[in-house]
Amino acid sequence: MRTTYAGLVSEALLGQTVTLMGWAHRRRDHGGVIFIDLRDREGLVQIVCDPDRAEMFKTAEIVRNEFCLKIVGKVRARPEGTTNANLVSGKVEVLCHELEVLNASVTPPFQLDDENLSETTRLTHRVLDLRRPQMQKNLMLRYRVAMEVRKFLDANGFIDIETPMLTKSTPEGARDYLVPSRVHDGHFFALPQSPQLFKQLLMVAGFDRYYQITKCFRDEDLRADRQPEFTQIDIETSFLTEEEIRGMFEGMIREVFRKTIGVDLPGYPVMTYADAMYKYGSDKPDLRIKLQFTELTDVMKDVDFKVFSTPAQSKGGRVVALRVPGGAEMSRGEIDGYTEFVKIYGAKGLAWIKVNDVAKGREGMQSPVVKNLHDTALAEIIARTGVCNGDLIFFGADKAKVVNDAIGALRLKVGHSEFGKKNGLFEDKWAPLWVVDFPMFEHDDEEDRWNAVHHPFTAPKDGHENLMDTDPGACIAKAYDMVLNGWELGGGSVRIHKADVQSKVFTALKISKEDAQVKFGFLLDALQYGAPPHGGLAFGLDRIVTMMTRAESIRDVIAFPKTQRAQCLLTGAPSLVDEKQLRELHIRLRNTAQA
Repeated sequence: MRTTYAGLVSEALLGQTVTLMGWAHRRRDHGGVIFIDLRDREGLVQIVCDPDRAEMFKTAEIVRNEFCLKIVGKVRARPEGTTNANLVSGKVEVLCHELEVLNASVTPPFQLDDENLSETTRLTHRVLDLRRPQMQKNLMLRYRVAMEVRKFLDANGFIDIETPMLTKSTPEGARDYLVPSRVHDGHFFALPQSPQLFKQLLMVAGFDRYYQITKCFRDEDLRADRQPEFTQIDIETSFLTEEEIRGMFEGMIREVFRKTIGVDLPGYPVMTYADAMYKYGSDKPDLRIKLQFTELTDVMKDVDFKVFSTPAQSKGGRVVALRVPGGAEMSRGEIDGYTEFVKIYGAKGLAWIKVNDVAKGREGMQSPVVKNLHDTALAEIIARTGVCNGDLIFFGADKAKVVNDAIGALRLKVGHSEFGKKNGLFEDKWAPLWVVDFPMFEHDDEEDRWNAVHHPFTAPKDGHENLMDTDPGACIAKAYDMVLNGWELGGGSVRIHKADVQSKVFTALKISKEDAQVKFGFLLDALQYGAPPHGGLAFGLDRIVTMMTRAESIRDVIAFPKTQRAQCLLTGAPSLVDEKQLRELHIRLRNTAQA
């Protein structure tokens, strides 16, 4: 029906007659000549409707925004001074010969070029929102990213194998989405949080290079970078070391960025988890921000200020400083704002010192806490932070997790603020990173037990196997995350492929042989049949495309996303179902008001 896309009409078609299909993006009546900006997925072209063609012009007069149109016309150069360098078609226009309204449109609830739309409006009318040029670009880029991933993996011998969507509920961290079985009364399937167990089974089965771009489901509290259903580039391979796996997929991401958005990513530094937490309080540090923690726990053990000395003397406590160059210019109101901000992360407050004159020592410092710190502590603070005149020092003192979360978030907030950008604390660049050597286990103090940091099938570092019996907290995993600009793009590990090592992990996690067989028996049985050494990783496709587009939320790169309350405003899901459907599933709803 058409000869080309509207957005691809260019000087190469000058003098040719084209047939175009699309939507009226904008209509303008300029004193007898009607201009229509025709839009399709590739962009816009200007259509000129001249009154010399009476019947066509009569139709043009009734056209309104979002009418679906067919245009037949001749491509000609735009008059001098009217070109648009932002469009492929910016130097040409189409003189309309024939105009057909394929379908009229009611008045849209918003203008597609309105940049102040609420997300609720956009998600409620998602079909129209997806017509907006930026959303079209986002989803076209998403497609190209997926295609480049497939090309790379195919060229490296990986094959695409589907794994089940209806599977067994297994503990993997987040809550499962459960699906009741109509056939098996009282039994449930679970939607997969990831294809983790199945891809390991495929390695045992001999498909030594597997991948899948697949949906995963997690019933967890949502944020701007999370969705209840998300798309994962899932990869597993046999007979490669941890370093070889990282090298291969660093290469994949480099190639994808280069071929889709023309970006050559810089070198990937490798940082241990311990160093990342020590310097930045985060296992996915944003290296664009030029701020680091300064460790002060040992310095603060004997100061009179209990806010510092108590956590410094406590097991699991931590005291750090965050030096902000030029921060002394901050007002008390700004500092109070940051104090309220860190409370979101469990901090009780935020101590600070403004450094007016380092040479004067105590007398050159402005702060409510200086009087409570002895001379040795002040000297160490100055020496370790390298503070200069006009700087500000923030302090975090609490349990290590609270300090890491609160001061780590403060580092990001200061760095990304207008103050941070003005004072050179933020560098606008691509900053990739590998974080490696994660701990195998983390301790749950409330339940007094160890939990797997990644999942219970992650292999320990060579020589760390026996630590699972004696000191699980010291056991390091062959696990790795790829980080870019403070976002985790993907992560994975080398897996356990020997039964005796897997048994040690289950013992450390207080999973009995009986429970292990019930939950993971199908995998444990398969591992007995000559399971190969294997490992892999998974990338978040949504996150990769979000970073490439600089979108504010992954919802801007997903066609039909859910809200932060896990609702689809377009369809009204989740929704009630009728009693008949519930009876077929042997389900009776409980009256929570009476429970």
